[in-house]
Amino acid sequence: MGTVTGVVFRPQSPPEHLRAVVEAADAAAAEGGVDELWVWEDCFLEGGLTTAAAALAWSTHVRVGVGLLPVPLRNPALAAMEIATLARLFPDRFVVALGHGVLDWMAQVGARAASPMTLLREHTASVRDLLSGERVDVAGDYVHLDGVTLDWPPVQPPRLLVGARGPKTVRLAGEVADGVLLDGVVEPEVVVRGRATAQEGREAAGRAGATYVAAYTEIATAEVSADGVAGRVSRLVEAGADSVILQSDADDPDPRPLVAALAEREHAD
Repeated sequence: MGTVTGVVFRPQSPPEHLRAVVEAADAAAAEGGVDELWVWEDCFLEGGLTTAAAALAWSTHVRVGVGLLPVPLRNPALAAMEIATLARLFPDRFVVALGHGVLDWMAQVGARAASPMTLLREHTASVRDLLSGERVDVAGDYVHLDGVTLDWPPVQPPRLLVGARGPKTVRLAGEVADGVLLDGVVEPEVVVRGRATAQEGREAAGRAGATYVAAYTEIATAEVSADGVAGRVSRLVEAGADSVILQSDADDPDPRPLVAALAEREHAD
């Protein structure tokens, strides 16, 4: 498989702008220029799963990712139900990342955990097992499930990532998820370290295979050209990223120039 590239629909854009972005990304995906469109669930802007559902319904070709869903806001059984529903409705076009969420925001809504790492570990492992069709019994510090099984698990579970910045969370991603979503990546060394750390966690947990590494990278408006985009993507891929997801800055959040630059890059190749 070649390099996977994507763009972010930042929630600084109002929801009513989503459809035009989805249509642009889907048209580029049909030509091989863009693979993924990612949405966020930042407080207190837009819901990640509702936005993803609309994006999937309005598209045919592009894969839609949610990165990330803050685990303190959802019971893992509900999260698994919602993820499974979208994965069955739109097979092979949905990917999801779970994460701590911004801790100040979690405190603001009364959901901050005393041990965010423990919560993320228990929640992610439970969602992963539920999506695999397993009966899940957990009596953890935060997660309590008693014989829970999804009636409609996905035929093929979507890729499940953990969004991470710090090394402990990156390692946890390797232990309990399919891979890691690295945030705020500019320098290739961040990808090199992230891949190594996540893989260490995967191997320590006795899990076979390689950890999938996705990288969010912000690119300034002045750099948005086919050459600028191509250079950023190639540097991060050479460092070990399996997918590179470009995001515009918050002051100019429309990702359609990035979509156009990726499409131009594809045609130039």
